[in-house]
Amino acid sequence: MTLTPDIYFKYVPTAVNMNIRSELYSVNEFTFAVAVILSAQATDKKVNEVTPALFRVAPSPAKMIALGEDGLKKHIRVLSFFNNKAKSIIGLATALMDDVGGTDDNYKFPKKYHNRDALMKLPGIGQKTANVIMNVLWNAPNIGVDTHVFRNAHRYGWVGMDANTPEKVEEQLLEIIPKKYHPIVNHVMVLHGRYICRALRPKCGDCPVAQWCNAGAKTI
Repeated sequence: MTLTPDIYFKYVPTAVNMNIRSELYSVNEFTFAVAVILSAQATDKKVNEVTPALFRVAPSPAKMIALGEDGLKKHIRVLSFFNNKAKSIIGLATALMDDVGGTDDNYKFPKKYHNRDALMKLPGIGQKTANVIMNVLWNAPNIGVDTHVFRNAHRYGWVGMDANTPEKVEEQLLEIIPKKYHPIVNHVMVLHGRYICRALRPKCGDCPVAQWCNAGAKTI
């Protein structure tokens, strides 16, 4: 048999903790967006090493601006591309200060940003980042295509060879995966790819869909 999306999303959630919407540490919607920006080219584990201390002093756009770009860099300098990330995060905080709630330690994005196009107009937020924010915070049926989603979408033959960008992978996945699963696609595929269906030495013995999977070249 072939590992179809319907089989995958029926059984794989039993192998991941469905109570975890994201493994990134955050204390409100603003800090989650910051954490997602910081996670580019960095592991969630590494990001989580720096964000608790950062979010204690800068949980809101106003306090992030007060911390300043140089102060922010001191917290995140162990992460890759920290200079660019600091610039983007201060830019994001500055843009959000124009809206009500910028000084609130329990910051929530205004409803106008519950839209991918609007969200992507904010500094530091591209399509993947916007997808993750919308999916995790508002349960939107968007797929943030990270390295795990990209790899396994091809591994299972769910997308074609022409799907050579995250945007194309997302487009093709949304077409073949039943709509009822769209809100959990990113969450399930990321955690399954991170801990079980890994790039190297995947744990096929622990995989609940191994009996349907005929993907090759998984044990290099």
